[in-house]
Amino acid sequence: MDPNVVTTLDGLRARYREPSERARDKSHDHLDAGSIRFIERSPFVLLATSDAAGNCDVSPRGGPPGFVTVLDEHRLALPDLNGNNRLDSYRNIVENPNAGLLFVVPGKDDTVRVNGAVELTDSPAVLDRCLGDLKRPKLALVLTVREVYGHCAKAFLRAQLWEPASWARVADAPDLVDIYACVQELDDPDAMRSELTQSYIEGLAQD
Repeated sequence: MDPNVVTTLDGLRARYREPSERARDKSHDHLDAGSIRFIERSPFVLLATSDAAGNCDVSPRGGPPGFVTVLDEHRLALPDLNGNNRLDSYRNIVENPNAGLLFVVPGKDDTVRVNGAVELTDSPAVLDRCLGDLKRPKLALVLTVREVYGHCAKAFLRAQLWEPASWARVADAPDLVDIYACVQELDDPDAMRSELTQSYIEGLAQD
């Protein structure tokens, strides 16, 4: 066995200092006033799920600020918005009803993490509260909070995510069509870009 591969909790902890008291005690089992205000202003969240075999998936979800509804201090509702119908996250949830959410607010380097048990529902009592500026969703993902805490800003600061001056360094990143072209034969990449743009317009109109 490779001695450089970490296989035990003791081996993991031996490589790191103990967390500070503040870091260790920051997790709570309910939504406090600060985390609620952050979630109500967030237009973007990452949804992490896994299937019964442990295969993981992370999916970006976006909408108007506050599109994720705080039902109460223990529950959140994430509305189903128009997508590609692969249903990767939802299929995982059917097999393994647990998920993690990472809430992001543009310009803010801090984030809020919420983990807990999840269910998919078309209950009118839930869907009626998810309307806002959006059309009525087919389903909502309801998460019952197991833990919630604010996440420090170091990752976003290192990435300089909100600093326009840093964006030029990654301006040559491939777009979706460039990525598809690496695994599929494309007759007309520019035509596909136009098709994608139109599909985005039509898909967003359905929200």
